[in-house]
Amino acid sequence: MIGALAPHLLNGLALGLLFALIALGFMLVVGLMETINLAHGSFFALGMYVALVIVAPPSALAGLVPLDAWRALPVGWRYATALALAPLVVGAVGMLLELMLRRTYGRDPLYGLLLTFGAALVLEEAIRAVFGSTEKQLPLPDALSGAVLVGDLIYAKYRLWACAFAAAAIAALWLFLEKTPYGAIIKAGAHDSEMVRALGIDLAKLRLAVFALGVALAAFAGIVMSPIWGMRPHVGVDAVVPAFLIIVLGGVGSFWGAVVAALMVGLIVGLAGAYASEWSLLSMYLLFIAVVTLRARGLAGKKSVLDT
Repeated sequence: MIGALAPHLLNGLALGLLFALIALGFMLVVGLMETINLAHGSFFALGMYVALVIVAPPSALAGLVPLDAWRALPVGWRYATALALAPLVVGAVGMLLELMLRRTYGRDPLYGLLLTFGAALVLEEAIRAVFGSTEKQLPLPDALSGAVLVGDLIYAKYRLWACAFAAAAIAALWLFLEKTPYGAIIKAGAHDSEMVRALGIDLAKLRLAVFALGVALAAFAGIVMSPIWGMRPHVGVDAVVPAFLIIVLGGVGSFWGAVVAALMVGLIVGLAGAYASEWSLLSMYLLFIAVVTLRARGLAGKKSVLDT
């Protein structure tokens, strides 16, 4: 029984860790700005396509970069460069959106929702206009391709790497938030932004940096998930809905609540997909209803900006 469940549990674990990465970036923005960024999924998709340009640049860039020399490099080097550089590029695009969002701060939340919804549509259509609507494939290093033997189980090597990538990124984010002065400022701003401003910290710059960090995490998750989910312009929709569900399920503002909720969602989606594929997506909504019915503020039980 355990042997039969093992591959589905591993798939669910990988999916849960990657869901956590998406949701944590979403949570940072919601926690500090009290704004629900509906474009978060579009930044997830944008990260995939920026990585594609870096790993396999189109011929149209021949006049800007030495394509022959770049393409001659091993795929592993190009993929590592994409993992490091693409989130920075997407973070810079996110900064532009945050600058536009500033006019909505302190006003009806509907203004921010409409602006980010419009930005999501613009980003999705821009991706479609540049790259087309057909599904793309991100080239992978040979070291991440193929299968590996885990006990008696033959498992896709990339999914194990995806687990490691996501776990390392989550650990790095936790260390940043808990062990650095910048992380302390971000957490303080999420709890009492007026006090942070009174202490002489530039709240506008803090919001700009946190928004960039949040969308950069989404882009990183997009790059890692692209071989699993596929790369298409509207893939962001598949990311933003689980992200929102997870931060509410875990308790808005709770780091580990979001991680636990993401693992729960990943495992239940993975198991449902294995034994009843038509229930795969529905299963996470049923889990959400069950948990929120018992704990209205989610697993962590903290009061959130979404409470009424």
